[in-house]
Amino acid sequence: MDAKIAIIGAGWYGCHLGLMLDAMGCDVSVFEKNSDILGEASGNNQFRLHLGFHYARHSRTRIQSRDGYARFTERYPTLSKPIENNLYVVPKFDSLVDFDTYRLIMFSSGIHFQELRPNEWPKYLKDVDGVLKVDEHVLLTKKARQHFKEKLAGKIRLNTKVEFTEQQGDKAIVNGEEFDFVIDATWGHLADIDYDCFYEPTLLLYYRYKGEGDYPAITMVDGPLCSIYPTENEGIYTLSSVKHTPLGQFETSKEAKQRLRDFTEAELNIKIAEIEAHVKNFVPDFCEHFEYHSPQFNIKTKLLGEHDDRSCYVKTDDRMISVFSGKIDTIFFAAQKVCDYLERYTHGEVTSEKIKSK
Repeated sequence: MDAKIAIIGAGWYGCHLGLMLDAMGCDVSVFEKNSDILGEASGNNQFRLHLGFHYARHSRTRIQSRDGYARFTERYPTLSKPIENNLYVVPKFDSLVDFDTYRLIMFSSGIHFQELRPNEWPKYLKDVDGVLKVDEHVLLTKKARQHFKEKLAGKIRLNTKVEFTEQQGDKAIVNGEEFDFVIDATWGHLADIDYDCFYEPTLLLYYRYKGEGDYPAITMVDGPLCSIYPTENEGIYTLSSVKHTPLGQFETSKEAKQRLRDFTEAELNIKIAEIEAHVKNFVPDFCEHFEYHSPQFNIKTKLLGEHDDRSCYVKTDDRMISVFSGKIDTIFFAAQKVCDYLERYTHGEVTSEKIKSK
């Protein structure tokens, strides 16, 4: 495909799309406002490669994660590593679903798991209804940065902020430069998203494990619960709380960024206490095993509603394409939708029409 394409945002989606389109023969330029790639949400998260166990309440997200996980581990085998002891725990009192329902949802979704007997549950867990042991991976962000910078050498424009985009006739314009197509992979930080969504600044906490060996990955499901998950750095884990990790909900990206700039040390100390108190409801001796290390800040773009939708959507408007997703697993879904659209366009099957691809 002979096309000049601008991709805005060098996160996982921008880089993966860049590799795919470059392999198809396109002239690709990836614009990144920061001094390195994977510097926003792609590099500031819980580094979890999902299979779908997080999403008992949304089948589309669950299925996209399941399928994307298999494709990711095949396409990028060196950019993640397995978690040896990865547990999804349904509490007796705080989950939105009981364990039997949760297990049935996952079984019907075709996601492999091992159900642990009560005598196999970790003894430090409190008030447990059931536990599943599953195969998931942790992302290796440092290796991913190196991989994409090597594969996209000369095609990534670092420290280059996109000030404006527009369409002029049969061209798309980025900062005054002409392209055939533009792909916005900034999750609404460049232009408004054509979905009902909000911007959520977040605080995730890093902890150092004080014991020997590996501590299990523990995710309490489903609902406003918490999780302990390892990172690519040995002995360093993330602690997240659905109740306390968010720092508000805002209508614009600008407001969310300002919230992070206004965040104080005093607020951080309060949040640490709240998140630790939350996880102690399920792992009472958490602070005996872990010591606080540092904070991680991020902004998530989420769809409005109680449906817990974190699946991938692609919107097309003539020569402008925008990608919106909450999970790294769905990069392949996005790539397929983008590729299909470009092929239809170049074959004259699409003219100046607007299409929302689900």
